[in-house]
Amino acid sequence: MAADAQMFYVMLALPTLFGLTLVGEGVYKMSHYEPGWVSIILGILFLAVVAFGYFLLRGYIS
Repeated sequence: MAADAQMFYVMLALPTLFGLTLVGEGVYKMSHYEPGWVSIILGILFLAVVAFGYFLLRGYIS
């Protein structure tokens, strides 16, 4: 039981880190006066998909 929960959180942690990396890259680009909106939008979209997957797998959304 505990191994299932542990694997569940690992499967969500890696995509979350990827989404945060995209957002961070966009913020970094914008701080250097380069266009970074695409990275920020894709990162937020990716994080939203991860959050949706979390609630779907936990059974909050049917």
